[in-house]
Amino acid sequence: MEEKTYSMPRIGEKAPEFKAVTTQGEINFPADYKGNWVILFSHPADFTPVCTSEFMTFATMEKRFNEANCKLVGLSVDGLYSHIAWLRTIKEKIEYKGMKNVEVNFPLIEDITMEVANLYGMMQPGESSTKAVRAVFFIDPKGIIRTILYYPLSLGRNFEEIYRALIGLQTADEFSVALPADWQPGDDVIVPTAGSCGVAKQRMESKEEMTCYDWFFCTKKLDKDTVLKKVLKK
Repeated sequence: MEEKTYSMPRIGEKAPEFKAVTTQGEINFPADYKGNWVILFSHPADFTPVCTSEFMTFATMEKRFNEANCKLVGLSVDGLYSHIAWLRTIKEKIEYKGMKNVEVNFPLIEDITMEVANLYGMMQPGESSTKAVRAVFFIDPKGIIRTILYYPLSLGRNFEEIYRALIGLQTADEFSVALPADWQPGDDVIVPTAGSCGVAKQRMESKEEMTCYDWFFCTKKLDKDTVLKKVLKK
């Protein structure tokens, strides 16, 4: 029997389509989420400590993501009943870093065949051939992959960074700017690089509200309230 091969999804491509059973019913992905940003993320296994800490954190932050027009969708290669039992255990028994009675309301995909995990390149044989790594896919309202993060089994993710990246992607889209290292809402943003000698010269001589460190590197202010009013639901 010929072995099925998969290509790794890439930034700028359409998110691979699939149908799946989840803890919140069946989903048709990404069609069911059209008009929303989506974070699709995988975890290695139910009833494991790192994954438990991550799910509690994501569930606690879910309202913040929803306010930024973003839905969360999780996945592991465990079965549906394992998912349900694990999520019940989290709610009823686990207290961690002040989080307790945490209810996970976003869907968790059953993927015992590893079809979706393979479709999204979540299976990394050098790390494990039976468990998905900690992959994170940011998918925009048009179903396009915009950012991809991969973590090994042993390293828990930084969820504040995942949230920052989401807000950053939306800010770059809304205001046609780029964002410097460690950007946070309220920090200066980068003006697109000058496309001609004339524009470069004009920028260096301009007295507009722009700071130019050189012709190719100019920033301007973009206050926090302006950013958040654009990207967060009110």
